[in-house]
Amino acid sequence: MRIHHDSFSYLQDASVPPFEASDVFTVMDSQCGLCAKGAAWIARNDRQHAFTIIPVQSAVGTALLSHYGLNPDDPASWLYVENGKAYASLEAIICAGVKLGGVWKGLMVLNILPKPVQDFFYNLVARNRYRFFGRTDMCSMPDPDVQTRLLK
Repeated sequence: MRIHHDSFSYLQDASVPPFEASDVFTVMDSQCGLCAKGAAWIARNDRQHAFTIIPVQSAVGTALLSHYGLNPDDPASWLYVENGKAYASLEAIICAGVKLGGVWKGLMVLNILPKPVQDFFYNLVARNRYRFFGRTDMCSMPDPDVQTRLLK
């Protein structure tokens, strides 16, 4: 879902701590096995080194989610921001795929699903992600490509 805020609105929000990130960043759960796989997927396929990954559990991650009206404690909260425009849920994943390019642009096919169906499946996986994929600590992953993209 496209989050309707002015571009770069987080820069005017005093509750969002200043941070250094690229023009493309994502906020994801650093304790989720699926999110860790997502971070590794981004790192492997981000040939332009365009992405910064911000853990939800960080002060910046929590503030960004709150700024965009997402609940940092809600497992369905996943944020993708490109050039100041924010996206959430399955639309965020589709946007990330388009940005990564190549075969990942194929994720656009998910747009044929009606939004309620997209939301249903996204929320089903998000709410059961620890059960399906376990827990991990993305911030201590040994993958150097992931580590270079993490905002710490």
